[in-house]
Amino acid sequence: MTTWTPHSWRKLPIQQQPQYRDQQLLTQTEQQLHKYPPLVFAQETRDLFSQLGQVAEGNGFLLQGGDCAESFNDFNAPKIRDTFKVLMQMAVVLTFAGGLPVVKVARMAGQYAKPRSSDLETINGVSLPSYRGDIVNSFEFTAEAREPDPARLVTAYHHSAATLNLLRAFAQGGLADLHQVARWNMGFVESNPLKERYMSVANRIQEALRFMEICGITAQNSPSIRETQLFTSHEALLLNYEEALTRRDTLTGKWYDCSAHMVWIGERTRQLDHAHIEFFRGIHNPVGVKVGPGMQEDDLIRLIDALNPDNTAGRLTLITRMGADKLADKLPALVRRVKQEGRKVVWSSDPMHGNTVKASNDYKTRDFEAILREIRNFFAVHKAEGTHAGGIHLEMTGEHVTECTGGAYGLSESDLSSRYFTQCDPRLNADQVLELAFLIADTLSAARK
Repeated sequence: MTTWTPHSWRKLPIQQQPQYRDQQLLTQTEQQLHKYPPLVFAQETRDLFSQLGQVAEGNGFLLQGGDCAESFNDFNAPKIRDTFKVLMQMAVVLTFAGGLPVVKVARMAGQYAKPRSSDLETINGVSLPSYRGDIVNSFEFTAEAREPDPARLVTAYHHSAATLNLLRAFAQGGLADLHQVARWNMGFVESNPLKERYMSVANRIQEALRFMEICGITAQNSPSIRETQLFTSHEALLLNYEEALTRRDTLTGKWYDCSAHMVWIGERTRQLDHAHIEFFRGIHNPVGVKVGPGMQEDDLIRLIDALNPDNTAGRLTLITRMGADKLADKLPALVRRVKQEGRKVVWSSDPMHGNTVKASNDYKTRDFEAILREIRNFFAVHKAEGTHAGGIHLEMTGEHVTECTGGAYGLSESDLSSRYFTQCDPRLNADQVLELAFLIADTLSAARK
């Protein structure tokens, strides 16, 4: 391995990068960002590292979720609050059912860049640069909107800072109080077609809280009841942005990417001899990597060794994205090999990306049943191999969108057009997310036994 620096990635090939016309403006923007304060702090990142270490050892569960791609235009407090709220709801259900602490990591405050399958998008014979997320260009299909703009890097920074500020306020200011979350769950149960199935779980949560209060454990004297820790994450696609926010910690002397607590590498950018692996190997954040159905056993071990050479629990999360019909065939050999080699990783399931289809009305969508089936297959594989199914990774929102079909309310393809707001991939809505939590709660509980 060559000596690592925050900019050593620039000497290597790189995928999925925008082509900026004004390179001088890009350099000036990077220098400007380098002078800005970090968005997160090294000690917070070390806290997440430690908690994920417990997950890797089988003593916790990772819940990671949020927008497919955050939007500058759709940036407001109610949207941030609603996504925070549904993450808390889901975490409480999974904690209670699984008997494990749930590590909560939001795909928020930085999820502005998206990889694309093609550099160009063609509509009615007109070809323009693909939309790569609001940090790069705009969603509107015009030549001006699709031109990559370095100024958007600074806008993304400020939006991320404001989002983080609000998330910290919610986490510490009472919105995460377990009594509030339990009441929200009861509201969901009352209005859901499957309420009889869920009522017993919700009632048990309420009974546990009442018992704790009788014993003198209240929100007033126990901060853990009224507060929570929520960490942030995003796909670190634009390495010039990540480099500009990478800082050397004054206490440890180690380098941290201070754009988020956790960052991950996507399926399209995990080449061992390319720039993303080079950048990731030098930062001391917990990191993730997406693992698709084409991953080979030897390549996975080489990837693990490149990103976690010291085999430290909590450093690396493998996020499987294989599809409901492929995972049961593809995942067991990978899990078995990693276990045989003694590698310490967190295994997490992304059941979204492998189940994307185009509906008959041309809307991109995902079916709730396929998502649920992939999660259940993920748990089944780990149970069979004697390993820990350590988490789930969801594209989701607290809004009542109609982007994924299925679920208790029976959304169909004809419903998609009514509230289809995503600028990229379809997301589970608030009801579908909480329904999913209840449906996999029994699976998580059984896995613990």
